Amino acid sequence: QVQLVESGGGLVQAGGSLRLSCAASGRTLSSYALAWFRQAPGKEREFVAAINWWGGFTYYAISVKGRFTISRDNAKNTGYLQMNSLKAEDTAVYFCAVTPPPYSSSDNDYDYWGLGTQVTVSS
Repeated sequence: QVQLVESGGGLVQAGGSLRLSCAASGRTLSSYALAWFRQAPGKEREFVAAINWWGGFTYYAISVKGRFTISRDNAKNTGYLQMNSLKAEDTAVYFCAVTPPPYSSSDNDYDYWGLGTQVTVSS
Protein backbone atom coordinates (compact mmCIF):
# COMPACT_ATOMS: atom_id res chain seq x y z
CA GLN A 1 0.00 0.00 0.00
CA VAL A 2 1.11 3.52 -0.79
CA GLN A 3 -0.33 6.56 0.91
CA LEU A 4 -0.16 9.86 -0.98
CA VAL A 5 -0.72 13.34 0.41
CA GLU A 6 -0.84 16.40 -1.81
CA SER A 7 -0.03 19.91 -0.63
CA GLY A 8 0.75 23.33 -2.02
CA GLY A 9 -2.59 24.28 -3.47
CA GLY A 10 -4.21 27.63 -2.89
CA LEU A 11 -5.54 30.81 -4.44
CA VAL A 12 -3.40 32.60 -6.99
CA GLN A 13 -3.93 35.31 -9.57
CA ALA A 14 -3.80 34.53 -13.26
CA GLY A 15 -0.20 34.53 -14.44
CA GLY A 16 1.06 33.39 -11.07
CA SER A 17 2.75 30.20 -9.99
CA LEU A 18 2.24 27.38 -7.52
CA ARG A 19 4.24 24.29 -6.67
CA LEU A 20 2.34 21.20 -5.65
CA SER A 21 3.94 18.39 -3.68
CA CYS A 22 2.95 14.75 -3.39
CA ALA A 23 4.42 13.01 -0.35
CA ALA A 24 4.41 9.23 -0.39
CA SER A 25 4.58 6.81 2.52
CA GLY A 26 4.21 3.09 3.00
CA ARG A 27 6.46 2.14 0.10
CA THR A 28 9.34 3.71 -1.73
CA LEU A 29 8.20 6.05 -4.46
CA SER A 30 10.99 4.89 -6.77
CA SER A 31 9.02 1.72 -7.50
CA TYR A 32 6.29 3.69 -9.24
CA ALA A 33 5.51 6.00 -12.10
CA LEU A 34 3.81 9.15 -10.85
CA ALA A 35 1.18 11.38 -12.42
CA TRP A 36 -0.94 14.40 -11.71
CA PHE A 37 -4.59 14.62 -12.65
CA ARG A 38 -7.13 17.36 -12.05
CA GLN A 39 -10.87 17.69 -11.81
CA ALA A 40 -12.75 20.94 -12.23
CA PRO A 41 -16.32 21.37 -10.96
CA GLY A 42 -18.79 19.63 -13.23
CA LYS A 43 -16.06 18.09 -15.35
CA GLU A 44 -14.42 14.71 -15.59
CA ARG A 45 -11.01 14.07 -14.12
CA GLU A 46 -8.29 14.77 -16.68
CA PHE A 47 -4.65 13.91 -17.09
CA VAL A 48 -2.10 16.68 -16.45
CA ALA A 49 1.39 15.16 -16.42
CA ALA A 50 3.30 11.95 -15.76
CA ILE A 51 6.88 10.99 -14.98
CA ASN A 52 8.55 7.61 -15.12
CA TRP A 53 10.00 5.92 -12.05
CA TRP A 54 13.47 7.45 -12.24
CA GLY A 55 12.48 10.82 -13.65
CA GLY A 56 14.05 10.56 -17.08
CA PHE A 57 10.84 10.66 -19.07
CA THR A 58 7.92 13.04 -18.75
CA TYR A 59 4.63 13.47 -20.57
CA TYR A 60 2.21 16.40 -20.50
CA ALA A 61 -1.29 17.23 -21.54
CA ILE A 62 -1.28 19.72 -24.40
CA SER A 63 -3.15 22.25 -22.25
CA VAL A 64 -0.28 22.52 -19.75
CA LYS A 65 2.79 21.77 -21.84
CA GLY A 66 5.33 24.57 -21.57
CA ARG A 67 3.72 25.94 -18.41
CA PHE A 68 3.84 23.00 -15.97
CA THR A 69 6.81 20.86 -14.99
CA ILE A 70 6.56 17.50 -13.28
CA SER A 71 9.50 16.22 -11.26
CA ARG A 72 10.32 13.84 -8.45
CA ASP A 73 12.86 13.35 -5.69
CA ASN A 74 12.92 9.65 -4.87
CA ALA A 75 15.29 10.24 -1.96
CA LYS A 76 12.57 12.37 -0.36
CA ASN A 77 9.76 10.08 -1.55
CA THR A 78 8.08 13.14 -3.04
CA GLY A 79 6.77 14.22 -6.40
CA TYR A 80 6.18 17.76 -7.57
CA LEU A 81 4.21 19.79 -10.06
CA GLN A 82 5.52 23.28 -10.77
CA MET A 83 2.76 25.35 -12.33
CA ASN A 84 3.62 28.64 -14.00
CA SER A 85 1.59 31.14 -16.04
CA LEU A 86 -1.56 29.87 -14.40
CA LYS A 87 -4.90 30.51 -16.08
CA ALA A 88 -8.42 30.57 -14.74
CA GLU A 89 -9.10 27.31 -16.57
CA ASP A 90 -6.43 25.61 -14.46
CA THR A 91 -8.77 25.90 -11.46
CA ALA A 92 -9.42 22.37 -10.19
CA VAL A 93 -8.68 19.86 -7.50
CA TYR A 94 -5.29 18.35 -8.30
CA PHE A 95 -4.56 14.71 -7.49
CA CYS A 96 -1.34 12.76 -7.57
CA ALA A 97 -1.38 9.06 -8.36
CA VAL A 98 1.14 6.28 -8.75
CA THR A 99 1.32 3.00 -10.60
CA PRO A 100 3.95 0.38 -11.33
CA PRO A 101 5.88 1.21 -14.50
CA PRO A 102 5.37 2.21 -17.24
CA TYR A 103 3.68 5.56 -16.84
CA SER A 104 0.33 6.26 -18.41
CA SER A 105 -2.06 9.11 -19.12
CA SER A 106 -5.12 7.01 -18.23
CA ASP A 107 -6.46 7.31 -14.71
CA ASN A 108 -7.66 3.70 -14.96
CA ASP A 109 -4.02 2.58 -14.87
CA TYR A 110 -3.24 4.18 -11.52
CA ASP A 111 -3.55 2.17 -8.35
CA TYR A 112 -3.02 4.68 -5.57
CA TRP A 113 -4.40 8.19 -5.23
CA GLY A 114 -4.16 11.11 -2.86
CA LEU A 115 -7.18 13.06 -1.68
CA GLY A 116 -6.29 16.12 -3.72
CA THR A 117 -5.42 19.77 -3.20
CA GLN A 118 -7.50 22.70 -4.44
CA VAL A 119 -5.99 25.16 -6.89
CA THR A 120 -7.99 28.30 -7.63
CA VAL A 121 -6.82 30.81 -10.20
CA SER A 122 -8.54 34.18 -10.19
CA SER A 123 -8.79 36.10 -13.44
